[in-house]
Amino acid sequence: MFADFLSKLIQPEPEQLDDADARLALTALLVRIARSDGFYDAKEVDHIERIAARRYQLDTTGAKDLRADAEQLESEAPDTVRFTRAIKDAVPYEQRTGVIEALWEVALADGERDADEDALIRMASNFLGISDRDSALARQKVEKG
Repeated sequence: MFADFLSKLIQPEPEQLDDADARLALTALLVRIARSDGFYDAKEVDHIERIAARRYQLDTTGAKDLRADAEQLESEAPDTVRFTRAIKDAVPYEQRTGVIEALWEVALADGERDADEDALIRMASNFLGISDRDSALARQKVEKG
């Protein structure tokens, strides 16, 4: 279903994504982070939907639909390195910075810091062009609530 989208995204010099496609790609990255520790539970699903609703001004149905599409895209997406680099090239910087905070929200949704999730967020931050310092500040903001 997402083959054309993915092939467009991983071109050597992809075109900038429109808002709807950027939302989908960034939400798929949230799903990938949530799934990275081998557990993808209701708390993480709920966090992803709340983040999507808040960031993109979606109602409950819109957030659920976006999350469901993002789950499918994530399962079909290439390895995290190529997927994240493609997002960096196709999504404006302003949208990428907010996604790091959202990644931390999802990773910390279960109340625990997992080494695999930490490593994946550090890698994603780097590939998205976000510094370790800014990623740490985003994590601290999420931890403080």
